[in-house]
Amino acid sequence: MDISPLYTARDRIQADPRSGQALLLYALIKTLSIPQGGHAYLLTKLKEMNPDTRQLAYGLMELMVQGATAHREWSEAVAQMDAAIAGK
Repeated sequence: MDISPLYTARDRIQADPRSGQALLLYALIKTLSIPQGGHAYLLTKLKEMNPDTRQLAYGLMELMVQGATAHREWSEAVAQMDAAIAGK
């Protein structure tokens, strides 16, 4: 499984955690991370993403389908994103 979309998203969020694109990705990732949560992300948010970010979002959704959210690498990357968003 190629988890590079996860690391690309992490790097973008860490680089500029207050940008609109980073926050859109972060919200998607947090939604995808909730087991049994139904993954309730408003698909209209995809319209707010620039094309590059939208392609990354599709990659993240594919990772969720493949079960990557249950892997250690996913939870570690999400913790790093949480810290970036929190300003740590």
